[in-house]
Amino acid sequence: MYKESGTKKNRCMSKRLCLQVMAISLVSSVAITQATSVSAYKLDSSINSTAISNYDKENIVILNTYGDLENASVEWSGLKGASGYNVYYKGIGETDSKYRQLDSELIRQYSSYFRADVVGIEEGSYVIKIVPLFDGKENTLKSIVTSSINVKAHTREGFAFSKDSVMGTASGGYNDNGTVAEDATILYVTADNINTIKADVITNSKGSKTTCTGLVDILSKRQKGYDKSHLIIRIIGEIKASDISGLNSSGYIQLKGCYNLTLEGVGEDATINGWGILIRNSRNVEVRNLGIMLFPDDAISLDTDNENIWIHNNDIFYGTAGSDADQAKGDGSADVKGKSTNVTISYNHFWDSGKSSLCGMSDSEEFFVTYHHNWFDHSDSRHPRIRVGTIHIYNNYFDGNSKYGVGVTKGASAFVEANTFRNCKYPMLSSLQGSDIAGKSAGTFSGEAGGMIKAYNNSITGEKSLIYAQDDDVQFDAYLASSRDEVVPTSYKTVSGKTTYNNFDTSSKMYKYEADNVEDVASIVTAYAGRVNGGDFTWTFTNADDELSSVNKALMEKLLNYKSDIVSIGGNSVVVSPDDGDNSEVPEVPEKPEVPSEPSEPEIPEKPETADVNVQNFTESGIESSYFAIKGNLGTNKIVRVYNGLLLTKYLKVETSTSISFTTDSTATLTLVLDSSFSKYILVDGVKYKADKGIVTVKLDAGKHTIKKGDAAKLYYMSVEV
Repeated sequence: MYKESGTKKNRCMSKRLCLQVMAISLVSSVAITQATSVSAYKLDSSINSTAISNYDKENIVILNTYGDLENASVEWSGLKGASGYNVYYKGIGETDSKYRQLDSELIRQYSSYFRADVVGIEEGSYVIKIVPLFDGKENTLKSIVTSSINVKAHTREGFAFSKDSVMGTASGGYNDNGTVAEDATILYVTADNINTIKADVITNSKGSKTTCTGLVDILSKRQKGYDKSHLIIRIIGEIKASDISGLNSSGYIQLKGCYNLTLEGVGEDATINGWGILIRNSRNVEVRNLGIMLFPDDAISLDTDNENIWIHNNDIFYGTAGSDADQAKGDGSADVKGKSTNVTISYNHFWDSGKSSLCGMSDSEEFFVTYHHNWFDHSDSRHPRIRVGTIHIYNNYFDGNSKYGVGVTKGASAFVEANTFRNCKYPMLSSLQGSDIAGKSAGTFSGEAGGMIKAYNNSITGEKSLIYAQDDDVQFDAYLASSRDEVVPTSYKTVSGKTTYNNFDTSSKMYKYEADNVEDVASIVTAYAGRVNGGDFTWTFTNADDELSSVNKALMEKLLNYKSDIVSIGGNSVVVSPDDGDNSEVPEVPEKPEVPSEPSEPEIPEKPETADVNVQNFTESGIESSYFAIKGNLGTNKIVRVYNGLLLTKYLKVETSTSISFTTDSTATLTLVLDSSFSKYILVDGVKYKADKGIVTVKLDAGKHTIKKGDAAKLYYMSVEV
């Protein structure tokens, strides 16, 4: 028995309306004034090595249309000879004069199709019109219009939208109906322009503006809070940590002191790879529609004094291994810490996360967070793990969780309502009581004082243990309410700490919301959680994964080998097919090499089939080796080193006391993989060899060899090929 997690096929067959339309039935005769695509920033086209197969000789052919949450999209095969495309959209019932043109950057070319996304539209029905360009001019006779595309609104609920909060909203750069705020600046960010994109930012109390270059600079200039105008940052395609100048020491882009900001991905494939997002001292910030993978610390960290924050519709995958035993899959996926309050975390897809969401640290002040419609897909724990806070958890799908679901400590109060728990080992835990200590000499969930859970109308199957207060009024996990508005009596207290439930959900602190029927939760969540149409990453979990907490090596390998399928970005950046247009000779388009996750490394000679290779991977084996004699100390780096598809986080400290010796029976090639920024010297057999972007390659004669410090360095990996 198996199920697909987040595949395009499943998402199209669910509520996301996937319509395959034949172009012959949709050709439009509507004339549009000739225009060229308008773009705030000129983007270079990027060409990958996949064969271009997205052209038709005579007509544009619409392949698919999708209606999503405040997003409509269309995919098509292009026309041979077309130099680009303009794309327009309008609401059903509007006249043709109301067609609005998409920004050029929202039009992308993939290896087998073209795609455009209409972003920032309110709920309703729309059509999209595609007009081909020939020599930069529109040919309206070959334009085509989609059938009606139905678009739904995001659910703006939870404490992030509380009327009692500072901002009253967490829609970021958007209005609460999903449309772009009137004063909003929109930045389109790609791997090619993330360090060069420009924007003006107000940088003092007088309103003076400074022109900033690069996304890191733009965000850093907003951190004093002088510029509160709405800002929408749209990520297109895959952006790796190595593409960005200025990440902080933990591998974060920082949203510090920011107001009225949305950071979002465009379409199904917006991916941030190898870095995370730190939000601090910010108000009205939205993060949505991003795939986040191989992050070095937390994927998303709400760290210190944030309010009105909305984290939703993201795909969060494995991070890099940390130094602690419980960080094999990375640290937190979406953590709420440091007196952050009025936060909503909704419709996210957590893919086998080790620690999904820490909620609260050692703070003594009350704070408010809502979790709804998240898909905890074979994730292990912390759904969330709560200290102190007042937390509402409703309509989430707990799907094969090997450790526990909701955990409360330090007097926290959690209302757990209308969730579906399938094979979640311990659906609800309170520290030092109930299931946490049942049959044990001590609690294993937490050594902190307990918290209180009110449970109502949840669907729970396949659990190992769940003890309600009505069955044991001392050693319980949760109080089972008979109605949504039932008040938990003060006679029910935690064993450790003697705290009671604060009944926030029946007080004036509670916001308006509408919970879905618990019978519908699994289908709704699997249809809408994560990126648009389920994102571009697919994986099959089996029921055997329900009880496993270890890293799925095949899943990790697929993440390590992930590569964006984008060929070009922008309506005028079409990559021409080799046999496009007439039969005249077309200049050959050079193939773009695969972009590495770090600065390019010197080419390593291909290994002959008969080669004998001895390898030392310090991340996997430490200093233990049957071939190398190694003396030295290991270190761990949160910023990952990637080499030949390997994820390297541990290294040998190359110090004065460090030595490596080995013997070769014949000539050999030694390869040393050091920190990617290292360009100094390593001593091999007493001779200095200079690293080229962190790689040292040395030809060796037969005999005994030694490696010692030339300059201090970090050695992640080495091989001797005989």
